[in-house]
Amino acid sequence: MNLVDIAVNLTSPAFDQDQGEVLARARAVGVHTLIVTGSSLEDSAQAIALAQSHEGCVATAGVHPHNAKGWDTESSPERLRELAAGKVAAIGECGLDYNRNFSPQDTQRRCFEDQLVLATRLGKPVFLHERDAFDDFLAILKRHRADLPGAVVHCFTGGERELEAYLALDCHIGITGWICDERRGTHLVPLVKLIPANRLLLETDAPYLLPRNLPKALRGKSGRNEPSFLPHIAAFVAEIMGKPVEQLAAETSANAAGLFNLPPLA
Repeated sequence: MNLVDIAVNLTSPAFDQDQGEVLARARAVGVHTLIVTGSSLEDSAQAIALAQSHEGCVATAGVHPHNAKGWDTESSPERLRELAAGKVAAIGECGLDYNRNFSPQDTQRRCFEDQLVLATRLGKPVFLHERDAFDDFLAILKRHRADLPGAVVHCFTGGERELEAYLALDCHIGITGWICDERRGTHLVPLVKLIPANRLLLETDAPYLLPRNLPKALRGKSGRNEPSFLPHIAAFVAEIMGKPVEQLAAETSANAAGLFNLPPLA
C-alpha cells in the first residue's frame, strides 16, 4: 500500500529531535510521499530545504492567514515566486481564518488574493485553508478558480453547503484525523461519502490533529500526530466508504499525484 500525506508540518519544533525517525516510520507503513507545508516565507524556505534533503518529500510555499500581517504586496509576491522555483508542489498554505484573526481580515484577503494571482502566473495548484470565513473565501476563490490548474481545500471540517460549493469549483478535499474525533468530527462521516473518488485526498496535518481513536499503543506520551498514522485514517475512511483500504489508498495517491504533479507511485 502506498499513501501520500498531503499535509505534514515537518518544520514544527515537535519534530526537531527525531525527524529522521518520523520519516522512517512513515515509509515503513507505506506513506512514501510527504508534502511539507509552508506557512510563511521563512517557514516555506525551511520546508523546501527539508524537501530537498529528503527523498519522497516535496513542499508547499505560501503564507498562512495567521501570518498575513507580515505580507508586503510589493515585495512578498516576488520572494514567494523565488521560493516556488524550488521543490514546490503548490502555493500555500493560503486562505482566510476569521476564527482567531491573528491578522486583520482585510490583510488576510489581500494576502490570499495575491497568492492566487501568483499561483495562476506560475501554473501551480493552491493549498487552501479556510476557517469561519467561508463566504469571503469562496467569493475570492471563485474569481480565480478558472485560471488555476488545481486546488485543494486542506483539512476540510465544514458542512454540506461548503462541501458542495468546493466540489462545484472542482476542488480536491483534504480529510484529516478530525473525522476520527467523536466530539467534533462525526458530521464528516456522511459527508465524506459525497466526495467523488477522484477528488478525495488524505492528510495528517501532523503534528496536529492526532486521531482520537488511534490505539493507545501507537499514541506515545506526547500526543503528537505524525505521518505514520495516515494508514489509520485511511482505514477509517475506507470503512465509511465501503471499499478496501488498498483501493482508497490507490485512489487518493493517484489524486495527489495528479494535483501536485508527483511521480506516480508503484
